[in-house]
Amino acid sequence: MVTLYGIRNCDTMKKAWSWLEAHEIPYAFHDYRVSGIDKTSLEAWCRELGWEKVLNKASTTFRALTEAEKQGLDAGKAVALMLAQPTMIKRPVLDIGERRLLGFKPDAYAAAFAKR
Repeated sequence: MVTLYGIRNCDTMKKAWSWLEAHEIPYAFHDYRVSGIDKTSLEAWCRELGWEKVLNKASTTFRALTEAEKQGLDAGKAVALMLAQPTMIKRPVLDIGERRLLGFKPDAYAAAFAKR
């Protein structure tokens, strides 16, 4: 089973849920606003996908940071920010086992599941 990571009240998440359900793909949902995210998983996502992509700089939470908090961003600081405020993680993150998909793009989801 695949795992869909994100937060419940997000329009992009709703699109991903709808796509998975329409294609009858079973999934588990992990709400990282409620359950958090472990450092090991987050660091692995950042290595695989790039911390610059995993950190959602367009999020309201990130934009609310002070300029001092945004200075000197690197992988370590980005992970610390996302652990403290998981809503800064781009969503959704779809874990399909052998790899992760970041964000929702119907074509990318279709391609990933066509190979399974």
